[in-house]
Amino acid sequence: MFSLIWSAFIGLIIGAVAKLIVPGKDPGGIWITILLGIAGSFLASWIGQAAGWYQQGQSVGFIVSILGAILILSVYHLVRRQTTT
Repeated sequence: MFSLIWSAFIGLIIGAVAKLIVPGKDPGGIWITILLGIAGSFLASWIGQAAGWYQQGQSVGFIVSILGAILILSVYHLVRRQTTT
């Protein structure tokens, strides 16, 4: 139970930092921010394992998780821009 709360807290921080770095209007509130951060961490972990940087079960660092969240947020902005034009 504690690990889920800890993951949500870290996800909130990572998502908030990613939203501060990527310019533009972003959807959602605190829950979307948490999900963005957690998804960014999972994405960074998956890419790192595919590239051979991390072993199975090894967690990624804070900065790499932020980069993953920035990537997800940037893709969202790209898709949103194409659908509104």
